[in-house]
Amino acid sequence: MLVSWKWLKDFVDIRLTPEELVDRLTMAGLEVESLQENVPSFTGVVVSKILSVRPHPGADKCFICEVTTGDAKYPVVCSAGNIRPGNVVPLAKVGATIPGGYTIRTSKIKGEVSEGMLCSEEELGIGSDASGVMILSEHLSPGADLASALDLKDVVLDIGITPNRADCLSIAGIAREIAAITGSPFSYPRISLPERGEDIHGITSVDILDPDLCPRYSARVIKNVTIAPSPLWLRRRLEAVGMRAINNVVDITNYVMMELGQPLHAFDHRFLEEGRIVVRRSRAEEKFTSLDEKERVLRPDTIMICDGVKPVAIGGVMGGLNSEVKEDTETILLESAYFDPSSIRKSAKWLGMNTDAAFRFGRGVDPEGVIRALDRAAQLMAEIAGGTVCKGHIDQYPKKVETAGRIPLRIERVNDILGTRIGEAEITETLKRIGMLIEKEQEGHYRVTPPTYRVDITREIDLIEEVARLHGYDCIPVTIPPVSVKPVIRDSREVAKDRIREILRGSGYSEVITYSFISPSAVDCLLLRADDARRNLVKIENPLTEDQAVMRTTLIYSLLETMKKNANVGCTDLKVFEIGRVFFQRREGELPCEKEQLGCLLTGMRSDHLWSSKTYADFFDLKGCVENIFDSLKISEIRFMHDYRETFLHPGKSCGIFIGDQPVGYAGEVHPDVLVKMDLKNRAYVLEIDLELLLRNFKDVTLYRELPRFPMVLRDVAFVVDEGLHAAGVIDLAMSAGKELLENVSVFDIYSGKSVPHGRKSLGLRFTYRASDRTLTDDEVNVLHNKIVKSVVEKTGAKIRGEEH
Repeated sequence: MLVSWKWLKDFVDIRLTPEELVDRLTMAGLEVESLQENVPSFTGVVVSKILSVRPHPGADKCFICEVTTGDAKYPVVCSAGNIRPGNVVPLAKVGATIPGGYTIRTSKIKGEVSEGMLCSEEELGIGSDASGVMILSEHLSPGADLASALDLKDVVLDIGITPNRADCLSIAGIAREIAAITGSPFSYPRISLPERGEDIHGITSVDILDPDLCPRYSARVIKNVTIAPSPLWLRRRLEAVGMRAINNVVDITNYVMMELGQPLHAFDHRFLEEGRIVVRRSRAEEKFTSLDEKERVLRPDTIMICDGVKPVAIGGVMGGLNSEVKEDTETILLESAYFDPSSIRKSAKWLGMNTDAAFRFGRGVDPEGVIRALDRAAQLMAEIAGGTVCKGHIDQYPKKVETAGRIPLRIERVNDILGTRIGEAEITETLKRIGMLIEKEQEGHYRVTPPTYRVDITREIDLIEEVARLHGYDCIPVTIPPVSVKPVIRDSREVAKDRIREILRGSGYSEVITYSFISPSAVDCLLLRADDARRNLVKIENPLTEDQAVMRTTLIYSLLETMKKNANVGCTDLKVFEIGRVFFQRREGELPCEKEQLGCLLTGMRSDHLWSSKTYADFFDLKGCVENIFDSLKISEIRFMHDYRETFLHPGKSCGIFIGDQPVGYAGEVHPDVLVKMDLKNRAYVLEIDLELLLRNFKDVTLYRELPRFPMVLRDVAFVVDEGLHAAGVIDLAMSAGKELLENVSVFDIYSGKSVPHGRKSLGLRFTYRASDRTLTDDEVNVLHNKIVKSVVEKTGAKIRGEEH
């Protein structure tokens, strides 16, 4: 939040330098993010008085003015039509600089010498009025520096306000903090409100139909206003805090919002049908056009400010186009209200309208500051816009806003929490400086009632925090807390996940963390079938964006999005993995089902680009990575089944991953149609494994055996089998038939084509035999080997290659 130094001084006498105040505020919990000196973007411009004005003899639309700065006179050629003798105006003398990089020089214009320039607001960069020369107050002394005479210099603090400190979203709120920190007195601007003419109750009325959404609504009527640009001082103050000037009435409502923290709204009374205000809930699918000229469809719980017939504003968020203040507006109905913070937050989020008013109402304004802000704005409208404030005001307050009651405070507890020895008197005085009402119950025990603008204080610990920050965080002694060191017993699940990370990082993969929110279109991009459980998406009630409106049911889409973002910046070689959660919708009223998954993605080159090695990664790189993971987790019954199908994987280059007969995941090349839908050019290989199922089979015990002392014996056999027969099934048959001496069976070749019948394939297996207590003889191995081969042939219908006939 931007805060003007000069504006602060209307509330509190500041005797610190800006740099000293920055340090004090930051140490009190209000971090000052920047300090900027605002100075005019012109130099050498002074106050001058026009002595005479005569037509230019050589130019019809120009005049020759004689101006004085008190100690000298200057001829100046000017084309503005609003100048008269006696006017006090800005004079940019020879050598002066003005915005745009212009330097004023003596010049001849149609034969007449001009020694300076009479400037407009726009030319000086202090306003938007370019219609003529800026006319100054006649009380200013000629020759005075314009920036000093108009008090244009200021210092602006940019303060980071935490969400709980709604009371500091105003100049008055920051000034209260400064008063508490420095001990200087704080005071509000004096409000003097002359009321004349009609009584407001004869002009309008207010009905609150939903007091739970709008507990308090007050209003005043100001007649005979003249809509015009705001005076320079008001525009400069709004600009200093980052707001744009519009017209005097709208500017006043913004000025009071920034000054007191209470948002206001001005209605043109002539557009209020039946001349009254009704506060109600919106109706389902009700439409409304706001001041930004956008038609919005409302939810049923939105607060609507209506006249006798139609809505005229979204309460606490934005006014309507149908009741805005216009150039010919004469009668203003001024609104000051308190709206339920949670309702405003929901409405602003749903509508995407994070206005300054919604920002404040959503965090909680002072329910007892409603009338003060109303009267302050009415006073300024009378002074600046020439309005007449009608007698009386309307204040409908059907539902008292509950604030924190009498909170218990124990002095001993304060010092125990802070590790200090702050005295009882200092603690109570500190709390009184920020508006707390203190009642003593007994020695060391108090009851504290916070002011209504401190909506963040509800518990004793909140009071202790106030003591800490005002006493000074830098004054709290540094102590080392007692710590009992205990051995950390790690959960086996975490051990297993760390092993998986270790294996993947060692294989060149980088871990990524992606959002759990994805686009609803993700399931279509992945070509999921209509009956796929992963289409059962959990919807986000208030999504950050349309592309993050649902919870993911697979990691694959997130990994492909990561690939796309990398490809967009020229990185086409990628090896990434993620351990994250997926979410499935259950029955209505139940929390979603969460599962932890492992996902990997591989694309591009297998390794760095080297002149001697330019091979692309493929499915078997991914499969090998899976095998390494299972091996590290001591899971031996891994199977890869090629007849497992995923719609987003290439049907001929993918497989299911099984532990025994239980499916735990899948791996394969991404389907070309998916790549097209996601605008991806390169082939990609992905895998996803259910960690819950994987970790159930994790064995956190390592068994050792002595190294073999006797040699192994190898036998190779090529079986001709049906094309659909899995190698894993044949290996299992072989291992079960030779349990004692058969150490291992591995595939060394798979072939189909010439010399192999159609529908059949050649499966080459290597058998490893070894005994732990002796060297095996050929006879022993041959007997056992023949037995195993015979068993495989009988149970699978295989033939020995070369013996098919």
